[in-house]
Amino acid sequence: MPSRNSTDRVYRGRFAPSPTGELHFGSLIAAVASFLEARLHGGQWLVRIEDIDPPREVRGSARSILNELQRMGMEPDDAVLYQSTRTGAYEEAIEQLIQSGDAYWCGCSRSDLPPSGTYPGTCREGIPAGRQPRSVRLRTDVEAVIFDDGIQGEINTCLQQAGGDFVIRRADGLTAYQLAVVVDDSYQQVSHIVRGADLIDSTPRQLLLQTRLGLEQPEYSHLPVATDASGKKLGKRLHSDPVSNQAPVAALRSALVFLGHQPPHSSDLEDLWSWALDEWDISKVPRTKAVAIDQS
Repeated sequence: MPSRNSTDRVYRGRFAPSPTGELHFGSLIAAVASFLEARLHGGQWLVRIEDIDPPREVRGSARSILNELQRMGMEPDDAVLYQSTRTGAYEEAIEQLIQSGDAYWCGCSRSDLPPSGTYPGTCREGIPAGRQPRSVRLRTDVEAVIFDDGIQGEINTCLQQAGGDFVIRRADGLTAYQLAVVVDDSYQQVSHIVRGADLIDSTPRQLLLQTRLGLEQPEYSHLPVATDASGKKLGKRLHSDPVSNQAPVAALRSALVFLGHQPPHSSDLEDLWSWALDEWDISKVPRTKAVAIDQS
């Protein structure tokens, strides 16, 4: 598909689903918005499969998601990256953080945390006697992490109050999402991230990790999350209808309407994409973290 020229810096966006089920409406929203932003800026759109949590993965899910993206008319501009091939890079980053003193081994389990869930720093100065190393945590600061979100505005978070030192290597030996996503965004030279607002609380942690690892920071825009009437996020956990049950034109049109646009009624997918490429404007996206949709 064609793209519009832009005088902005080199733009590399991405869509990074986890292979835990079929492509659902909430994920389609993120895919469409990130794709259109990349095309608007004359940049590249990448797809990364975040398959670093085998216990949660569904067999065949990655292929199904990629097939649905293709059926919807979205093709990545580079080879798909699978996080399962990147474990060596994650271990190097974790070791770097441990050696610099920015991360440390922790002997605590979830049952050791207070009801608030905020880590009290029990192992910051060493694991207490009688405990064994389980996970690796990143040290947080009292200073707030502040960033300007392209949709939600200024976000100001004190990580020590919002969970405290956080895990970057899990007790089961798997790399935590926060670490893996930062390492791979840098590896893929991602400049802009457009994703759901359910991940906005992760962004301050990722910004801190980028700072500690000396990595360039992308710009972030967090889209409203699609919910049911009670405010529950639509998606795999609620068994909402996958996109595969819908015609591409209908699914794409619904995504554009959710994103604040008024596409014409069309029966042709190419014509709808042509309209979207001409009319896309991220400033039309609702400035809220969630939008309820009618499932009747």
